[in-house]
Amino acid sequence: MVVKKEGKFARGYNAITELDGKHSDVLLDFGILVLEAGDTYDCQLPLERAYLLIKGDVTFSWEDQNVQAARYSVFDEEPSVLHVPTKVAVTIKASTYSELAVERSRNDKVFASKFYAPKDTRSDIFGGGVLNEASIRTVRTVFDGETNPDSNMVLGEVINHPGKWSSYPPHDHPHPEIYHYRFFPKQGFGISIFEEDPHFVQDGDTSLIEPNKTHSQVAAAGYAMYYIWMIPHLPHDRWLPTTRYFAKQHEWMLEKDVKIWPERPYEEQ
Repeated sequence: MVVKKEGKFARGYNAITELDGKHSDVLLDFGILVLEAGDTYDCQLPLERAYLLIKGDVTFSWEDQNVQAARYSVFDEEPSVLHVPTKVAVTIKASTYSELAVERSRNDKVFASKFYAPKDTRSDIFGGGVLNEASIRTVRTVFDGETNPDSNMVLGEVINHPGKWSSYPPHDHPHPEIYHYRFFPKQGFGISIFEEDPHFVQDGDTSLIEPNKTHSQVAAAGYAMYYIWMIPHLPHDRWLPTTRYFAKQHEWMLEKDVKIWPERPYEEQ
């Protein structure tokens, strides 16, 4: 399903999914934190937490550490993220209007808190050089089941180039997933597809993807589509970069040196 943004996000924390409330089946708390210039946000919850700066200028404080982070464009700049285990006290102070994505999960494991500067995020180009560049996209991974084996969460970003596809070919996995969208220009739109069910998505919307449901995305021509992707690990099944099961009828597109029309001539099927 798609949770539609209704008006502007309010000052403070805007809950979109809740571990013990709405949309609890995605197994994550997710929300947007809005801070005006001069605002301070304090949090010390019995949950694992990640704070991803979408835009603005903030100072993160935790465990006697202070780091300033600024971001102007999610399309052109990698994120700054603070990731902490349960009960670690976090303070975020905004110097300008700022928005942050907040991902939270239950997790009793204690691991070292980490601030991910933009240079610490892995950035890859998927879909380049194949299918006439129809599915070229930028995939950023902040942390996953390989880079932090004690975390119960996965966090990353995707930039859908205008008119291109991502999460492609359509694939599924046993884990639920969350996509939160932003567009440039802002009036842009895309289509989020679950199985054979298309959903119109706009700036500020959030897709909630059920386990074992194939999914893929496409951005409208002329509009760049950014989305944050979040996945919870399951108790006996951690999500890894290889945990993508492609729809059988579309696996041919993964073949080496695959050809498509018009390079591949039409043939009766």
